[in-house]
Amino acid sequence: MRELCSIFALIFIPKKGKNMYNFFFITSLSIAVFHWSALRSQDQNDILESYIQQGFETNHGLKEQHFLLEKNILALEEARRLYRPEVGFGMNYTLAAGGRKISIPVGQLVNPVYSTLNDIIMMDRFPQIEDVEETFLPHNFYDARFRITQPLINREIYFNKKIKEEMIGLKETEIMVYKRELVKEIKTAYYQYLQASEAISIYDNALALLAENKRVNESLLKNDKVIPSVLLRVESEITNVKAQKNEAVTTQKNAAAYFNFLLNRNLEDAIETDQTATAALAIDETGMQTGNREELDQLNKAQAINAWVVELENAYKVPKAGLQIDVGSQNFDFEYGGYVLAGLSVEFPIYTAKRNKLQVQQAELDIKATAEKIAQVERQVELQTQTARNSMLAAYETWQSYQSQLSNAERQYRDTFRRYKEGISNYIEVLDARTQVTNVDLQQSLAMYTVLVKKVELERAVASYPLP
Repeated sequence: MRELCSIFALIFIPKKGKNMYNFFFITSLSIAVFHWSALRSQDQNDILESYIQQGFETNHGLKEQHFLLEKNILALEEARRLYRPEVGFGMNYTLAAGGRKISIPVGQLVNPVYSTLNDIIMMDRFPQIEDVEETFLPHNFYDARFRITQPLINREIYFNKKIKEEMIGLKETEIMVYKRELVKEIKTAYYQYLQASEAISIYDNALALLAENKRVNESLLKNDKVIPSVLLRVESEITNVKAQKNEAVTTQKNAAAYFNFLLNRNLEDAIETDQTATAALAIDETGMQTGNREELDQLNKAQAINAWVVELENAYKVPKAGLQIDVGSQNFDFEYGGYVLAGLSVEFPIYTAKRNKLQVQQAELDIKATAEKIAQVERQVELQTQTARNSMLAAYETWQSYQSQLSNAERQYRDTFRRYKEGISNYIEVLDARTQVTNVDLQQSLAMYTVLVKKVELERAVASYPLP
């Protein structure tokens, strides 16, 4: 763009003694050109950003993470409701035959009294009764009841609720980590697709040069200026470039398929592109400062969970108390026999062979291990950031080095081809010059998109992309 404005300036700059109209015209034109370039760059960013937002909405892996978050939220609500009373209904019905029996000598105890009474009143009012045998097993007996249980003291419920709360925060952080990885993958796949597309364009340019070479050589052959084998060499080179182009087309299709996979689209859907990717090549160190890595937040939340687990394991020292009330009916032959039964239960461990203490020690070791993990990840993040920044700067310098190489290769090709038409150079030199143009052009394209990919890696390392 800077070169384009220079051309305009050379054409339209007012000469001495002329009015200032042309000067204002070129100034306005230059401003318009720069404005157009800015709009094109913004379009590129808008296209890629729209794809990233689409990925946030449609990616299957991200949807799975959101479902797991909802599951953790429900688990927290479940933990909160452990404080509330529970009401259940239960019923037992028993039929029995045989078993142990007990003899009750009712007849032997009562019959003499009944006989005496009958003699006194001289009437047979009190009949004689038989002794009774009762079985221990209840026959035709039912017990139906509503049972209400209410925990009164249970520290495990409290600590379990705290753990569930931390797990929600942990899952939210995992979603942020997944989003950052998704942004990185989408951007990388997009740039790889652009790089393959540009490689195809480069090969098309090479084929156009070879087609022109073929036309010139056919004309020279008619005039007996070259031998027929020159045309065979041109056709062989055209076939070779077409094969390389086919490989680039395959790479482009694979990159498009992976890009569409990330966005949960049809693998063969077209990808909207804008070839102004060089607008993203500018390096802004101030915008690449280390941010808050969600991986460290994950470990900190895991550490908080470990701390609550220690408290949970220590909760065995606090007694548990609960209230239970049964309201029901029990009787034989389905006759009503209502009752209310209330009870208070208290549980306090006396001896557990130190199993609880061992569990506490295990939880405390988890805290120490997580602390070491946090320190290790902090160093890894520092190393990753430094490595990514160095790789990006090296890639940027490599890309800049190809700027002059390409223009020199193109100039050399034009000069060599002109000398060839004049009969000064041989065709081998022309092919070498053409190959040099194609190779440098491909290397420059690869270097440019390598810079973009390295910027994406650095952006991921410093967590600078603004997530919703």
